[in-house]
Formats: sequence, C-alpha cells, structure tokens
Amino acid sequence: MKVHEYQAKAVLKEFGVRSEDLKQVVLHQANGRILGQIADRLGIERSRVTSVIERYGNTSSASLPIALDDAVRNGHISSGDLVLLGSFGGGLTWATSLVRW
Repeated sequence: MKVHEYQAKAVLKEFGVRSEDLKQVVLHQANGRILGQIADRLGIERSRVTSVIERYGNTSSASLPIALDDAVRNGHISSGDLVLLGSFGGGLTWATSLVRW
C-alpha cells in the first residue's frame, strides 16, 4: 500500500496535478482494503477508484487492464479525462502513470 501511495503522490507532484483533478484512479486489484486506503490517503472519494476485485478476484498482472476496461465500459472514464494508473508486483516492482484519456 505504501508503494501505491508514494508513487501516486510523486507522479501528481511531478506534473503539478491535484488528486481532485483526477477523474478516475485505476490500480492493481490486489484487494479491496488496499483500494479503499489509497482513496483515503489521496483524499478522493472511493467511487473514483475503480474496483473489480469483488467480481474477478486478484487476477495478477491482468487486474489493471481488466479494471481499466471496466471503467471505460461503464462510463467512468471518457475522452479527455485525467486518469492515474498504478500497479505493483513481487519484489520491488511497481509502476504509476498519469494518462489523459
């Protein structure tokens, strides 16, 4: 959880973006507790963090693309929206990006 939080805040700071500017946050779906904590720590509504963990479980490396697809299909992300993507894996691997959809 600390990795997501640290990376998310670092990316936002680097690009001068406030968390309230984000339309949606799409993260690796390790578990629902992590998703909720990230929303709280970024100071955004939990509804702006895509969650598909309850439907699909932890699908490992496929979880972020599945969650992103779900967010787009359900209208949570539209053309021009600012979206934060983040993922982490075993060891010390993680990635975070800011995307203008």
